[in-house]
Amino acid sequence: MSALWSAGENLLLQILVLFYNLTTSYGVAIILLTVLVRILLYPLSQKQMVSMQKMQKLQPRAKVLQEKYANDKETMNKEIMLLYKEHKVNPAAGCLPILVQLPILILLFNVLNNQEKLTTVLHLTKESFSFLGIHLHSSLYAVLGQALGIGSSPDVGIMAILSAMGTNIAGLAQVGLYGANALLVVVIAFLTWFQTQLSASSNPQMGNMNWFMTLFLTFICLGMPGGVLLYWVVSSAIGVGQQWWVYHRTEREMLEKPVLHKDKPR
Repeated sequence: MSALWSAGENLLLQILVLFYNLTTSYGVAIILLTVLVRILLYPLSQKQMVSMQKMQKLQPRAKVLQEKYANDKETMNKEIMLLYKEHKVNPAAGCLPILVQLPILILLFNVLNNQEKLTTVLHLTKESFSFLGIHLHSSLYAVLGQALGIGSSPDVGIMAILSAMGTNIAGLAQVGLYGANALLVVVIAFLTWFQTQLSASSNPQMGNMNWFMTLFLTFICLGMPGGVLLYWVVSSAIGVGQQWWVYHRTEREMLEKPVLHKDKPR
């Protein structure tokens, strides 16, 4: 299993090297690698989004069945599965693609986070790790630490940053050092929130959970290198665009097939 995992990392690294040799830009190479991964995962993610959207649209009818057969769980489950089958919805379709995508996402993170190996393989210089003002090799904590005068060590954490702000708040004026990385974190937070809003558009009860997930992921991003953040922004932007398209296409189908909104199932 370890050998298979290493082979996957090496494959992604070789693709990154190919894009870097073609563009001579580490930042552009990351973007191209992200786009390639999204293209390869498109059939899975598309199936996942369509299935989730259809299941949301079928919830009014599923709820009626739950109320009708509240005292007969076996019949209720059977009728709900028949409802899904009638509209060609597979409940497992929303989970299986995620299980396939997750290892790829972890592999990508490991590749982009291995700065020593990247420097050796790509022959990167200090300037190569900068892209549109983004410090691709440093986390927001690290560049904030540099601006506040406590160094840019990867070990700098939130407590050290807060302490430094208390003694050298003027350091925050050096926006050029950390502004681009901070902007990536803000964009990720917005895209995460927006994507969860699209997913839970028919389930207002998910509001608090969506906010929690957005804040949790934003906190995680504070300690991630800019290269990983760049990947995340591009991937999330593509995912939001795809999800928006699926959402509105399903809305059009609903107008043509109002059967999904029938008040009472047979």
